[in-house]
Amino acid sequence: MIIAVDFDGTIVTHEYPNIGKEIPFAIATLKKIQEDFHYRLILWTVREGEKLEEAVEFCRKRGLEFYAVNANYPEEKPEHQEPRKINADLFIDNSNLGGLPDWGVIYQMIASEQQHNLEALFSPYAGKEFIKLPKNKKGGFFKSIFS
Repeated sequence: MIIAVDFDGTIVTHEYPNIGKEIPFAIATLKKIQEDFHYRLILWTVREGEKLEEAVEFCRKRGLEFYAVNANYPEEKPEHQEPRKINADLFIDNSNLGGLPDWGVIYQMIASEQQHNLEALFSPYAGKEFIKLPKNKKGGFFKSIFS
């Protein structure tokens, strides 16, 4: 899954062009999403140039690295982006209808979506028996297969 994340008002309080204060648990939650689900995070912000670099460095100093910044993939150059559109499965932005949920709620929503995707993937196999490998007390699993 690819998740596009806004910066101002989402990771930090909205004080553009300055960098606001980190919103509690924003960076920790994003790092946990990367760690737990191995999703790709894209920083998706109106910031450009020096202001964009400041935002990227702010996150980097706190251990948060993005797969790409204002791009679909790391190698994408600004001249390839007219108009700039991100291909993401999910957007985390303070401008969402209803505003930005608490970061704990965001994590639970993503975890729930992950569980739903796994259930959908394996539902055709529900109730079906799979091949059971013989248990071999001497030599273990690999010996039972390769002997």
